[in-house]
Amino acid sequence: MKVLVIGGGGREHALCWKLRQSPLLEELYCAPGNPGIAEIADLVPLAADEIHELASFASDVGIDLTVVGPELPLALGIVDEFLSRGLNIFGPTRKAAEIESSKVFSKQFMQEHEIPTARFTIAHDRAEAERAAKEYGFPVVLKADGLAAGKGVLIPIGKRELADALDLFFDERRFGSSGDRIVVEEFLDGQEVSFIVLSDGTRALPFAACRDYKRLGEADDGPNTGGMGAHSPSGVLEKEMASSILEEIIYPTLEGLVSEGRELRGVLYAGLILTEEGPKVLEFNARLGDPEAQPLMLRLEDDLLPILAAGAAGSFGVSRMAFKKEAAACVVLASRGYPVKPVRGEVIEGIEEAAKVPNVTIFHAATAAVDGEVVSAGGRVLNVCATGSNLREALRSAYGASQLIEWPSKILRRDIGRAVLDPGSGSGIWRIPADLRGD
Repeated sequence: MKVLVIGGGGREHALCWKLRQSPLLEELYCAPGNPGIAEIADLVPLAADEIHELASFASDVGIDLTVVGPELPLALGIVDEFLSRGLNIFGPTRKAAEIESSKVFSKQFMQEHEIPTARFTIAHDRAEAERAAKEYGFPVVLKADGLAAGKGVLIPIGKRELADALDLFFDERRFGSSGDRIVVEEFLDGQEVSFIVLSDGTRALPFAACRDYKRLGEADDGPNTGGMGAHSPSGVLEKEMASSILEEIIYPTLEGLVSEGRELRGVLYAGLILTEEGPKVLEFNARLGDPEAQPLMLRLEDDLLPILAAGAAGSFGVSRMAFKKEAAACVVLASRGYPVKPVRGEVIEGIEEAAKVPNVTIFHAATAAVDGEVVSAGGRVLNVCATGSNLREALRSAYGASQLIEWPSKILRRDIGRAVLDPGSGSGIWRIPADLRGD
């Protein structure tokens, strides 16, 4: 089969790495890809949001299956464009992807279909948001309606922080049209877990449970990011609870989407919080998490390609996916200034040496090739991943390999997994930093 992967980050590198292992694969392309992906796939110089050009490329080359990584092309309707040309693609249509691309739609959908989630209010202006925050008390959660690259969630802990947050949304327009409406919701306490499934529209194949770490700093301090690390197993989800999540959250969501003419063939990602009242949905995504995909691809035993092809056709040929018993962990190496204004263009050293560490796999994210050197090209630059007989061993290998990679502005979280291995380590709530307030 000829396969095209859309995207150029760590998630897409992990997907290409896994797909490359399939005996069914004939040719692998990635658009736009990155220097790491270039070692295992042919790069296509098209951005992920150039959906018409991508469809033309797939048609001209005779691509048998396209797999979409990031959320933006899904929100723009890349699946609709491919399907209109008779091209096979694994991913949700624009209407189905609205479960992620609009927080307002997602919350209203959950309310309509009785999916457990936090109480919420839709605010169209500052006054409505202030009234809702007063009702729910502090801390309170504010979410931009549209896509915001993982940066559109603020959690004020008092009146001053609330004022600063509302300035960002309604005065400074920091999130643009994505912040025209915001979701104000009650803050929920509990352990977070990523529950991700593949869907053929009606059936779900769950991945192993995973946990990611979204805050920039240790002890869950600092701003939200796209994710600073992840590991699988999650360390917080038992098999019995996973079964109840499938029955009470995942299947009602898929059935609800079908009932609204939004059948989802692709990935459904439920970001959950395990409260005293049971699991509740913090957010839905319509694609694989990043960096969750990286440890999940390392643990997946099955050939991913025929599963995705069957899902795109609307009928899985298997009833479950098999995963290795070993643990997998991912540590994100980022550049100073992320997530606001990361330093770019610095030469990275030590990647090849780190990749030689036993059980370690390096996935490129925001890297570029310049004059024969690999340089930083964005916020989250590299994913250092490792497997081990247990989580502690996997993390030890990942952090050990991380020390071998250097560039001047390199930063990383040093507590990935601590919340599971040392539950008493504590956590923090974001106080909006000065660089976001514009102080």
